[in-house]
This record gives sequence, C-alpha cells and structure tokens, in this order.
Amino acid sequence: MEEFGVYAVFGVDGPPQRLLRADGSRRVCVAVPPTVRQVVLFSSGPWGERICVDAELNDAERMPITIGKLTPYNRCLSWEQWEEETWTDSVTLNITLEGGHLTKADWSEPELILAVKEYTPKDTTTAPLAAREPNGKRKRGRVVAKEDVGEDKVAEERGEEENVCPNGGVERTTPVRKARGQTKGGQKLFSGGGDAAKTKGTANKARDAQGIVGRTPPQSAARTKSRQAKTPTQTAPLVSPSARWGQTLCPIDAQTAILIGGQGARTQFCKDPMWKLCTEDMSWVPAETLAEGPTPEARIGHTSVYDPDSKRIFVFGGSKNKKWFNDVHILDTQSWKWTMVEAQGKVPPLAYHSCSMFRGELFVLGGVFPCPNPEPDGCSDSLYIFDPNLFIWYEPIVTGDKPSPRSGHSACVMQERKIYVFGGWDTPVCYNDMYMLDLGLMEFSAVKTTGPAPSPRSWHGSAVLSDTKFLIHGGYNGNNALSDTFIFDTDSNSWTELTLPQLSVPRAGHALIAMDIASRHCFPLEGKDVDMDAGFVSRTVLMFGGGDNEGTFYSDLTTVATEELLGAI
Repeated sequence: MEEFGVYAVFGVDGPPQRLLRADGSRRVCVAVPPTVRQVVLFSSGPWGERICVDAELNDAERMPITIGKLTPYNRCLSWEQWEEETWTDSVTLNITLEGGHLTKADWSEPELILAVKEYTPKDTTTAPLAAREPNGKRKRGRVVAKEDVGEDKVAEERGEEENVCPNGGVERTTPVRKARGQTKGGQKLFSGGGDAAKTKGTANKARDAQGIVGRTPPQSAARTKSRQAKTPTQTAPLVSPSARWGQTLCPIDAQTAILIGGQGARTQFCKDPMWKLCTEDMSWVPAETLAEGPTPEARIGHTSVYDPDSKRIFVFGGSKNKKWFNDVHILDTQSWKWTMVEAQGKVPPLAYHSCSMFRGELFVLGGVFPCPNPEPDGCSDSLYIFDPNLFIWYEPIVTGDKPSPRSGHSACVMQERKIYVFGGWDTPVCYNDMYMLDLGLMEFSAVKTTGPAPSPRSWHGSAVLSDTKFLIHGGYNGNNALSDTFIFDTDSNSWTELTLPQLSVPRAGHALIAMDIASRHCFPLEGKDVDMDAGFVSRTVLMFGGGDNEGTFYSDLTTVATEELLGAI
C-alpha cells in the first residue's frame, strides 16, 4: 500500500517534490524560488489517524500571504502570484501535520529549511505565466487582465472611490482586496489593523467589559522571527473559532448552528473556517473534517442558507483577495457530505449580497461584482433565483420600485411572503432606506417608515424575531462601526430603538441570527412541536464575531432572548 506523503509542485512545469512523509518530520519550511509564481500542494496515500495539514504561504517578513488546509476530504491546494497582491520574491511555504501518533520528539524537532529544486522548461520564450494557467483557462472571478494593473490609479484620477470595505479606510479597494505596501500600524479593521499587542489588548478589554463568552485568538507564530520549535501548548487545538469578520452562521435545528468562512487580522483567511455550535451548552466543535466531499474554498462576503425541507445548507458566492465566486456548495446535514453544483444559467460572481430561502429556492439580491466599466467594481440591483431541484439560475420578471444597486444590505423573509431589504452600500453612499418584495406578486415597493430609523449603514446584522418584527444591529457607516439596535414592526412600518448592554460594542461584519433553541429550562413557543426529552424551545438571538473598525476582530458569542428584546420596546 502506498504510504502517506505531502507533495508540492513549484511552477507550471515543475515536478512533484515530497515535503512530508509518514515517518518524517511534521513541520517543514520551504523557500520558494523567486522565479516560481504557482504552488500546488497535495497529499497522496492513506491518511489514517492524521487530521489535517496546515499550510501558510509567507512573505519575506514571515507574514502570511494566504493560508489553507489539507484534509482527508480536501487533498489539494493551489496558490498563484496574480491572485495574491503581496506575493514577493522571497516567499516561503510552511506546512504542519496534525494528528496521528504524536510523541515528545514531534514537538521538539526543529523546522526543516528546504531548498526547492529549480526547474527550467526547455521553452523559455513562451507566453507570460499569467496566460499559462493549467488547462489553458483563466481562473473564475478573474475579469480583464488590465483591471489588475492600475485600476486604483484610474479611480483616483477620476476622483472616485471603489467599494471600500468597512476597515479599508487606508486603501481604495473593494471589500476584500489587499493593497501593496500597507503599513502595519494604524490600519482599519477589515484591512488588518494595528500592531499585535494593541489588537489583542483592545479585544480583551472589550470582552471583559461585556462579560461575554469568547476570546481573540493568540497571535500567529508566523508573525515572529523566532525559529524555535512550537510546544504542545502552543499547537493545542482551538476550543472556539478564531476572531473574524465576513463569516456566516447558519442554524440547522434547535441544537445546532454551523459557522462557515471568515477573515481575521491582517487580511488572513481563517485556518479554522468551519465550526459546529452546540446550543445546549453553547460549545464549539471544529467541523471542517467532519464532512466528506470538496469543502468551499476560504472566502468572505458569501451567504449560507438552510432549507429545512431538504435539510441542506446552500453556500453561495463570496470573495477571496482578487478571486470572486459564483459557485454553489451544498452540505447535506444528514449525510454530512459536501457537493459542488454545476448549475445552468448565468449568475455573476457576487459578494456581500443577500440570499433568502423561499419555497425551496434561493433569492439572491444585490452585491458587489467585478466590473471594469464604468467603475473598477460595481454593485448589482439584480435579483437571481436558484432552483436546487433543477440546478438552474434564472432572473425573474419583477415590477415596481426596486432598490438601487447596493451591497452589504440585509434581507429578512417575513410571514413567508415578503422580503424586507434594508440599508447597504454603493460607494460613496450608505443607505438606510427600506424596500419590500412581495413574493406573490414579484413586485418591489419602497416602504415609508415612522419612528427613529437607523442611520445609513452596511455590513450590519439582522434577525427575524417574530412574524411581524425583525432586528437590525451594528454595521458600518463609511467611517465607524456602530453599536445601536433597532426593531422594525411590519404591521405599523415603525422603527423602535433599543438600548441593551449585551449589544453595546461597536461592530460590523458580524453574524447575527435568531433561532429556536431547545432547553429544559424555558417555556415552549406557541405552535412549536418539541421533543419533550430535549425540553422546550425558546427563540434566541445569537451574535458572533465581527470587528470594530479599529483593527480588532472578535470571537465572542453573545445570546439574547427575544422575550427580552421585545419586552424592551
């Protein structure tokens, strides 16, 4: 039987080179040749009790450019220079094997510094590397090549700004782009922000002030220049998700919610992209290796929606650096198996859109998409519907007064017949308007509201509290993260502002959901069927993560009973 091994291919024409073997080192650091602009990492052979292989591609200062993870169900990773703006001529690949039979020697062995064998193809006069991708295809989400060279400069000359992410005050980029030559200090939240000590200290102070469950993650060892081996305590598995923004939290039953994706400090995509939340005791379980099949690539700005009839989670869109996604990944929560859909019909790559489930179909509205003209990146005002039975996308005919193009807005399905769309962002404007889509008539209408309305914002959280009420919390107004909370009543079209200590910390890009939680210590909700062995059901609002626009990302989990929220009106 073939033994386990981890291999890498450096460059388009490079041969596979073994980096880890079954009886060898568990940690390897490889210097990538300056001429290489493509790296493919893959495993071969039986995994046995091995859990995963953590991989980091680091720049000259040992700061992660991008990260990934090999698992028994996701055995290949690839990185390309034209997708990572911070790729330099002094890149290193660091990989660490987790799981299997560990001994003390495994913790104390030094990193192996390897030199990659240079490989020069016979034909050195062919087309540039950017045009020689595998299979002769451009990566999905890449538009015209010229948009990568000087689009920021073009926007500046026109006096225009792109769709800037909430913490992107120091760079004129889309919500997911990294700028070359960023300074390490003074960055805004979603661009990576602050030095390590300040970030960690600020987060701890905020956590202590709230008294909430959660923590900010320890600083990555890749941020230091120490060559010392890691100790068992340093490499112990996380017991809760690392701090992040741009993730989704999707409830699947009264005991479980699934966390997917996200990005942490210094624009690093999370090494722990998938977690299962057990609501009985509010504990977290790493879930990336629990499911079979191809897991979604790391991303932010995507959506995940659960269909209670088919018991499946649908993950759509999002972005990663300069990659944009329009793929649909489906997680069957009965078999715990991922599948990627090859859908018919056209839907553009989108991020920071809204996605609502209605009668088994996905309703995708708005979002940011890559577009060379007239803006470097544009916002959509289109409505797309995905039919998971036929695996097709289509654009329905809609009438009425529909919302203007926007991203980072919220959408709440009320009474299973209306979608309420609030807020959003289309540079340089933030919105606080409200629109309603009648799902029977497929007609949009502007909603005239009364009461103290939320200020303009995007990247806020929203949750349905009852048949007639939904909640809006936090967000980003173009300058600052917000901490205010509002409830909208669809019967009276009125806003009410609340003041709650649990929701007093400014944040944006957080996950906010309301779900019916089973508990032995609460009363049943009217009309709910409950397993008496599990207890009764109480509707609860859960909030996880986000950031404060000052370089701090959160990993806290906050819960508030809907009775408390509705009682504060």
